[in-house]
Amino acid sequence: MRDTSIITALPAQDRVRQVTDAVAAYIERAELKVGDRLPAERELMSALGVGRSTIREVIRRFEALGVIVTRRGSGSYLLKPVAAGTVHMPLSLNTARQRDALLQTLEVRRGIEAEASVVAARRRTAADIAIIEEKLDEMERVHLAKGTSGPEDLAFHLAIYDATHNPLFRQLLEQMREAFERFWDHPFDREDFARRSFPFHRELFDAIVDQDTAMAREKTLRILEVVEEDIREMSR
Repeated sequence: MRDTSIITALPAQDRVRQVTDAVAAYIERAELKVGDRLPAERELMSALGVGRSTIREVIRRFEALGVIVTRRGSGSYLLKPVAAGTVHMPLSLNTARQRDALLQTLEVRRGIEAEASVVAARRRTAADIAIIEEKLDEMERVHLAKGTSGPEDLAFHLAIYDATHNPLFRQLLEQMREAFERFWDHPFDREDFARRSFPFHRELFDAIVDQDTAMAREKTLRILEVVEEDIREMSR
């Protein structure tokens, strides 16, 4: 067992971000080298006081960044040097005018997210398609049962970002989504927020399967157009 006493326990807020920072800080302070194994899930859960799902989400984020590889039955190993200040890029916006900040964030997201869909359509593998479809099926199941499916919608889009095989898309778009949702909590609790975009997700998936890059871009932009329309409507 590694000495995990140097990992600082966390207050109960924004767990995934905090655990990401804490693990990066641990890697830096423990001076782990490329090829070294990270503490096991159970060790991290105990040291940080969080659940298994949080630890696994953080590990997935590190894998998306290309700095950790997980080997079944063996553990997670460092692929690249990590420092606490380089795990994610903090975004800064003036929140005095909340509506404008949301629209500015969406404006930047639109270009990156549309391009991610194009690249995913071009590069997707059979394994990528299976994962995206699994996430889409779950999103549709929850949406039809509850009328809303925020976490499942995010999982669907993250699977598309991963299908680009360029970790920068996921890094940047996760940052944009976090900033976007941090500025305005209330609409995201509304069951009807961006509900009209629901049918376009299946059409986006079909475009990626068909490697139709133009259609993938079009459907992504249509989804974000609905989001923008709802922001403008709800902020009146």
